[in-house]
Amino acid sequence: MKVEQLNPKMHKPRFSFNALDYLLLSVTLIAIGWLYYRSSIGVNYHWNWAGALDFIFTARADGSLPYFFQGVISTLRLSVWGMAFALILGTLLGVARHSNITLFRLPATAYIQLIRNIPPLVFIFIFYFFISNQLIPLLGLDSLLRAHNGEINGATNFLFGAANLWENLLSGVLCIGLLSAAYIAEVVRSGLEGIDKGQWEAAQALGLSPWSKYRFVIAPQVLSNITPTLAGQAISLVKDSSIVSLISIQELTFVGTEMANSSGLIFEIWIFVGLAYLILCLGLSLLFSNLEKRSRKHLIK
Repeated sequence: MKVEQLNPKMHKPRFSFNALDYLLLSVTLIAIGWLYYRSSIGVNYHWNWAGALDFIFTARADGSLPYFFQGVISTLRLSVWGMAFALILGTLLGVARHSNITLFRLPATAYIQLIRNIPPLVFIFIFYFFISNQLIPLLGLDSLLRAHNGEINGATNFLFGAANLWENLLSGVLCIGLLSAAYIAEVVRSGLEGIDKGQWEAAQALGLSPWSKYRFVIAPQVLSNITPTLAGQAISLVKDSSIVSLISIQELTFVGTEMANSSGLIFEIWIFVGLAYLILCLGLSLLFSNLEKRSRKHLIK
């Protein structure tokens, strides 16, 4: 037998189109052509891309970043802090959901079922108008979030935004974090249940403490298995952050709504908003793809 035949990587099949691929490609091109033709003769709309670009890139009167890019940064800020909160809470809920201790398992199950069976829009309104207004005074955060008069440095402003919007930021982070945590908890639970029973028994036989067992044996395997699902949830969180625009949090969708209404450039502005979300989500997809490859390499080693 030849050496080349022993290594399947040396004989990678070339990608080739079949008849169905050509058919689908033809239908897609025809559909795009038809839509372009109908839009050119039937849509009574005067495109103004130059005006939209000028509107998007024009700095604000106080010399700060353009309003559109402030919305992008606010969306990133909400997504990063929301995902961090959701990962911590979701991991704890997932471990509790997998636990054999009823005191941990039942509350975690109740929370997950409650959040997953309430429409996100209803949850946002309930949380913001009822819980959030009572939670901030209860935690004694009134002076920090609602009456902050001190100056903040550049790093604090970048991480948390303007001080007069900290209450909105906290509400948005809690809203999307609590929503996403329920789904991340189920991802973590399924990852724990997917670990072979022998791995748990081997860690127990070695006399490892619960922390060491999870840290060195279970967690690396779970992380490798659930990374693709977590990537999808992170991308969903970025897109779902747009829902907090309904409670006047100035993220990308809220900014896009105000810019489109004030300028009259409805289609142009919303197309740019969609492109911004597309770039953010594609960037996350590439990031998680690299993390997945690295985690698998580390696991193999």
